Amino acid sequence: MLSMLHSAFNYRLLREIASGGMGIVYEAQQLGAEGFSKTVAIKLIREEFSAIKLFRDNFVGEALLVADLIHTNIVQIYHLGIVQERYFMAMEYVQGMNLEEFLELHRMRGRPVPVEWAVFIVSRVCRGLAYAHSKMDPCGRSLGIVHRDVTPRNILISLEGDVKLTDFGIAKALDLMYNKEGEVIAGHDAYLSPEQARKEVTDGRADLFSCGIILAELLLGHNCFEAQSGELTRNHILQLPLPEFSALRLDIDAPLEKILQKVLERPRSRRYATAYEFLSVLEDYLYHDHYGPTNEKFAQYISSLAGKVSG
Repeated sequence: MLSMLHSAFNYRLLREIASGGMGIVYEAQQLGAEGFSKTVAIKLIREEFSAIKLFRDNFVGEALLVADLIHTNIVQIYHLGIVQERYFMAMEYVQGMNLEEFLELHRMRGRPVPVEWAVFIVSRVCRGLAYAHSKMDPCGRSLGIVHRDVTPRNILISLEGDVKLTDFGIAKALDLMYNKEGEVIAGHDAYLSPEQARKEVTDGRADLFSCGIILAELLLGHNCFEAQSGELTRNHILQLPLPEFSALRLDIDAPLEKILQKVLERPRSRRYATAYEFLSVLEDYLYHDHYGPTNEKFAQYISSLAGKVSG
């Protein structure tokens, strides 16, 4: 299998970098003429899922969907192929870490994520979501994209300070992705919106609730809804009273408290209406009265964080 990827498609797999869901992701080299070499990521559908039409269709649907999502805050897909009846896709390689690892580095140092970087990260995710949610097909119809799996593992942070959303494997989109909303729960329990937990039909506001959970987790160091079981976690998402976040962390000021309370409203009609609106509020918080965080500053912070942990 792996040799076929090299001989047929000029991809040389170097190492496994992630495993989960229905795919395994490898760091790889794409080889070309005159010594050309480009580092890419190869996502290969798991062998046990490759024979199941539902999973094959979702894998292909993700590739077809993301191929046209060209945005700096979304991981790009370059190529969809098949080898020995298993689909694979070649994707942008992000050298760095995922958000779960970023949080763990802070736990290892025994320090919280600075407020400005927590808000900055979520604002960059919202930039990607605002673009995806508003994407049209060639006929001008809204694709109705909802990611439905915005989690720390699906947010990548590059060493250059870029923040990128990945894994649209369970996203829903017009005519592209298999979708049984109303019958199954799509997403990871700890980052579901209330409507996902209730198996309701979703729109982009579901992704915003997930962003709210992540923002609160970055600020508090833990997911305030997560419990010992999936069922209890879902019950917390539906019913657990929201804390006063500023009482749990003193440098959460009143404007940020208001943002958190609004984005985590259970009735979606009371949340921010769109990812663009939420993005605008976050960026106003970051930049309204001073020169705020940038990718370059974030890269310096990441370098300092990783260096102090390892050193």
